Amino acid sequence: MAFSEMTSKERLMTVLRGGIPDRVPCMPDFSNMIPCRLTGKPFWDIYMEGNAALYRAYSKAVEYFGIDGWFQTNSAMTFQRESLADIKVTRTVDPVQNNRFTIHSRYDIDGDILTQGKTMFVADSPAQTERLMKDIVRDFPIYKKMLGRIVSCETPLLEEQRAMCGDKGIFCLTVGYPGIQAFIGTIEGGVEAAVYACYDEPEIMEEWAALMDRDYVRMAEMMLDQKPDVLLLGGSGTLTLATPALVRKYALPTIKTITRMCKEAGIPSMLHSCGRSMAFLEMLYNETDLDCINPLEEPPMGDVDLAEVKRLYGDKLCLMGNLNTTNVLIEPKERVAEACRRAIDAAAKNGRFILSTGDQLGRDTPDENIFAMVETAKTYGKYN
Repeated sequence: MAFSEMTSKERLMTVLRGGIPDRVPCMPDFSNMIPCRLTGKPFWDIYMEGNAALYRAYSKAVEYFGIDGWFQTNSAMTFQRESLADIKVTRTVDPVQNNRFTIHSRYDIDGDILTQGKTMFVADSPAQTERLMKDIVRDFPIYKKMLGRIVSCETPLLEEQRAMCGDKGIFCLTVGYPGIQAFIGTIEGGVEAAVYACYDEPEIMEEWAALMDRDYVRMAEMMLDQKPDVLLLGGSGTLTLATPALVRKYALPTIKTITRMCKEAGIPSMLHSCGRSMAFLEMLYNETDLDCINPLEEPPMGDVDLAEVKRLYGDKLCLMGNLNTTNVLIEPKERVAEACRRAIDAAAKNGRFILSTGDQLGRDTPDENIFAMVETAKTYGKYN
């Protein structure tokens, strides 16, 4: 059967729904550093303007490389909470030094003080360099006052961003879920502190996870009301940062709820979790209504053999991945094309496969290698 050429949106929505499109979509993950580099501006200019500027940069990068676009947004919707405290926020900015500067935020919450810092770089993505809670026992009761129920939302940029996506790809609204990957953004000490807290202060962590679940489910409800093409659950490193038991306890219940909501709404769900994922994949396949998983990283970054995952889970899950970003994607373009062909051979049988990368492409990935991915998908990417 001959296929007429589809738009990128048609191609992606077909494969996400279990159909066979005209060819394998090519949707490398370069939502941050590559678009920023192509602007020629200091990266902090893009990030200081917020996600809207990054979204515009990404749209131009999609057109430049000719990929099937993965339009993710965190700025299309803003959520308002009920007030649980008198909160005053003060921000100060350090002078630029060594091609970086830090934005310091001070939160006065009914007279109690929490502080955090984010460092901005001239040619790298921002980094959270100070987190709000230094001592979870002391600080969680204060932090909790910032977490009043979500009562409404605004969509100031949603239609602009939806229009910018157009037929160039899928328009994805993004929601999180509880787990170590979510806790570490707020607890000083990172993964170690978060994991210790799960065992040393289980009541606090369970309460925090319940508040997150309440909020993420409410956000998902509001997002689904806006009819995105896809709802993306973001959970970078879910299993890499935790044990399967912790994933099952904190992350899985919310994922089950949100993917069920997506299924009932007729909107495909996608989940991003880089690093190790085999034990997580088994849970997602057997216990959730998830439609698509990425990036399925291979060793040493992850633990996935793409052909094995296709055999085990490819009848239900659309697989998106998994070219190595720290090795293959910086090699000569001929090696990139060869890796693309191997991935297509491993996972494209009977559909449910999107050619992509094993997580975010680095800033210095050669343009010619991204073009090689696109060309290989066009010339070799047939479903067998």
